[in-house]
Amino acid sequence: MKHHEKLEEMYRHMAMLGVPKNTAAPPLWRLFWRFGVEVPPPLFTPFIPGALAMSAFFSLFWGLLMWAVLWARQGMPISLMAASALAAGALFGLIMAAYFRHLARKHKLPSWAAYRGAP
Repeated sequence: MKHHEKLEEMYRHMAMLGVPKNTAAPPLWRLFWRFGVEVPPPLFTPFIPGALAMSAFFSLFWGLLMWAVLWARQGMPISLMAASALAAGALFGLIMAAYFRHLARKHKLPSWAAYRGAP
C-alpha cells in the first residue's frame, strides 16, 4: 500500500474510532505530506522519535515567537532564551508524545509499517 493510500485509510479508521482529524494528522504532519515527506502520523510514531520531533519544532517556533514578542525588548541573554525555549520544547514534546502513545495503546494501533487499515 502506498503512503497516500495508507493515509486515506488511516483517516477513515480514525474517524470510526472517534479520533479528531487534527489529532490523527496535525497540521505540521499534513504540511510534510503535502511536500512529499513520508513521515508516519504521530499516532504511529514511537515515543522517542515523536518526542524529539515535537520538541524540536516547538522549541524553534515558540522560542522565535517569544523572542519577537517579549525577550528582545527585555534584553534577555541569548543563553537564557535558548535554555527557556529548549525546556519548553522538551516539556511539550514529552507531553504530546505521551498523549499520542496513550491514544495508540487505547486503540491498539500497530506500527506504521504494519498498519493495513481498520480491522
